[in-house]
Amino acid sequence: LDEFFCIGVTVTLGSHKFESEAIKAFARKYDPQIFHLDEEAAKYSVFGGLCASGWHTAATWMKLNLETGV
Repeated sequence: LDEFFCIGVTVTLGSHKFESEAIKAFARKYDPQIFHLDEEAAKYSVFGGLCASGWHTAATWMKLNLETGV
């Protein structure tokens, strides 16, 4: 285990709100699945509505992590 990643340690990185237009723009470029692109169609998906891509959330986490400098 790494000294920076210990079980039970919490690090606050900040926050981010995923707006629908940003979700769709990211999806068009990198992850064009219907539940990331179409709000109406996404209602009938396993998510029940528009959701950000896992790639989008991971990229956002990485950005916040680097900005925090932890």
